[in-house]
Amino acid sequence: MPGNPPQPGSGPSDADLARMSREDLVTLGGEMDGVKVIYAEQPVEPGSAAERRAERQVAAAFTGAGLSALAFMVIFVAWPWQVETGGDPSGLAVLYTPLLGLTMGSALTLVGVGAVLWAKKLMPYEVAVQERHEGASPEIERQTTAATLVSGATSTGIARRTVVKRSLGFGGLMLGLMAVFPLGGLIKKPGNALYETPWEPGMRLLTLKGLPIRPQDMRPGSLQTVFPAVAGGARSADGVSMLIRLLPQQAADFRPREGQEDFHWNDFVAYSKICTHAGCPVSLYEQETARILCPCHQSQFVATDGARSIFGPATRSLPQLPVEVDDDGYFVAKSDYLEPIGPAFWERSS
Repeated sequence: MPGNPPQPGSGPSDADLARMSREDLVTLGGEMDGVKVIYAEQPVEPGSAAERRAERQVAAAFTGAGLSALAFMVIFVAWPWQVETGGDPSGLAVLYTPLLGLTMGSALTLVGVGAVLWAKKLMPYEVAVQERHEGASPEIERQTTAATLVSGATSTGIARRTVVKRSLGFGGLMLGLMAVFPLGGLIKKPGNALYETPWEPGMRLLTLKGLPIRPQDMRPGSLQTVFPAVAGGARSADGVSMLIRLLPQQAADFRPREGQEDFHWNDFVAYSKICTHAGCPVSLYEQETARILCPCHQSQFVATDGARSIFGPATRSLPQLPVEVDDDGYFVAKSDYLEPIGPAFWERSS
């Protein structure tokens, strides 16, 4: 049931309050608010071997959290991750994401373990009930409440437990840095990475099996997914293209885009496999109509008309890769794409 707040003039004076210790203020505040302690227990004796052992356990958990967060940051910066460029002959790049997840998970888990151990083994346990009262609190209650809060913080033992305090500070600092560290990946300027793919002059077109391809390997009306022959044999996500051999009549009706008249080779044309609408892989080809279809949002492009968009949400043609045949009879790129592949800030009509 609701209690009655102290009336003006009742209880200790301001001078009495000034002379009271924090413990006295805590006791007085509890009495004024109708707080009744039902049960109180100190888990360990201050200064005992059990307390020191518990401190070491808590400190080990917080230190482990800090070291895990530090390992996360080191891996984020130093571990090889560019699988698609073939710059990782050791094969360690496949472990990049799992290691980031493992170290971050360990850091967060160990912080939780340290907090639970601290609460169970070092902080006093108390059960109390309090009657509720309404209305604004007078000055005496504000002071006693503040003293109670400070006393609660003191009861955690953080002030006198140097090992726990230092390990908590180290772990907290490393966790804070770990939270903001991935933002560093947004600071580096992209340069020309958004405009370039791995294709270079004279680079061979490789199939899904990593084999070079010749004109006689494809029948009229067929499509072959091809990748640039980058170092290490890795497949390029942004360089993936499709090589199409048109039917004889389609080759005769082929209309190249202005300035790209020499991009095709005989009845072969090559286009980016990344849709210019939302970046989906354009993987369907209608042989009789020479239409390239995107399965995600049903955009359609005409292979005989410079891969011009004729249906669906895509408004830009698929970029065309200039190709030719080298002295050994294999298809090679004459250069990189002359326009950005896929959608994004460069989205424009053509």
